[in-house]
Parts: sequence; C-alpha cells; structure tokens
Amino acid sequence: MRGVQDSGRLLASKKQSVLLFVISLWLLSASLLSAFHRERLPAIFFKFQFRNVEYSSGRNKTFLCYVIETQGKESTTSRGYLEDEHAASHAEIAFFNTILPKCESSLRYNITWYVSSSPCVTCAERISETLRKNKNLRLTIMVGRLFMWEEPEMQAALKKMKSAGCKLRIMKPQDFEYVWQNFVEQEEGEEAKAFVPWEDIQENFQYYEEKLAEILQ
Repeated sequence: MRGVQDSGRLLASKKQSVLLFVISLWLLSASLLSAFHRERLPAIFFKFQFRNVEYSSGRNKTFLCYVIETQGKESTTSRGYLEDEHAASHAEIAFFNTILPKCESSLRYNITWYVSSSPCVTCAERISETLRKNKNLRLTIMVGRLFMWEEPEMQAALKKMKSAGCKLRIMKPQDFEYVWQNFVEQEEGEEAKAFVPWEDIQENFQYYEEKLAEILQ
C-alpha cells in the first residue's frame, strides 16, 4: 500500500514539475516577445542607433520601425518597431516571421520601414524573395545608413531588392524627425521634446544618397 502511495506521489510530483516547466517557458517566451516587439523605442537607442554617421562603430543592432497601411473599404494603419538580438533573427526577418503572417493575401498593403541601417545580404535576399511571392505588398525602406555598401555582394543584393519592387531610400532629416515623433518614447516624467538634429545630419544624408544612387544606377 505504501508503495502505491509513493508511486502516486512521484507521478504527481512529475506532473507538477512538467507544469512548472511549461509555465516557465511561456513566461520566458512572453518576456522575450515583449522585449523584442514594442510600439516605441527608448530615446537613447534612437539617438545612438539611428544616427547616420559614416563609420558606424558599435552600432551592431538593427532597429526597424514600421508603418502598415491596409488598402480597402476600411483602410487601417498600424505601427510598431522591432529590433534584432544576438541570439535571434535580424529585425527584417522578424518582421516577415511575426508581423507579415497577420496580413491577408486578399488585401493590398503599403508597408514603410524606417531602419537604422540597410539590410545585410541575407535579409536583402529574403526581402526580394518575399516581394516576388507576395504581389499584394508594396515595400518602401528608409534607411539611416548603408551597411557594408562597398562590398560587391552587398551592392548586388540591393540591386535585386530594387528589381523585386522595393523602394530603397536614405532617410532625410525630416524622416528622422518623423521617427522621433511617432516611434520614440520620452523618458518617464518628461514632456514631449522636439527633435534636435545632430550637426552633420544633412551632410551625411547627402553622402549616403549619392552612394545609393551610384549602386542602384
């Protein structure tokens, strides 16, 4: 009789352990999703990651702010932002894996990305592939900087994006201001602050605009 009771306790203990493990996994995934996908990004991240410097030392993460406009009888607009993590997908891939599946194939969508830097080769290829497969999507990508733009492989990938229908643009000062107003959260307890352009914002925009034009010609 005691053996049966012990066996029952062991089984109950195992079930409880499994339940706790499942709950912990759910909490972890919810925490990661919350950290991975938010509506607004901290101002300190924007000021550092989106700055359109020529040499982007230390800026090894991609921040992607998106606007999705649904075309139809009841047009809707949704916004949000994604960032990549060292152990997870790049922000561009995360958009296709987590946001795009919510779009219906029967509707048309105008999607605009405001990204801290242009995509890597792998992400660029995924963008081209997705646009070719989904004719109901129109994608415009506004980038703060060009990533490894001197590499021939990178240049070829950007050209493929253009051929697939992607509109690739360099962010102007007013585009940075738009992101500041619509995607950046102010520090707690502070009133909304106006966007303050950095000293070389216009000069760096023109620099990257010329380089992109040379690549895509």
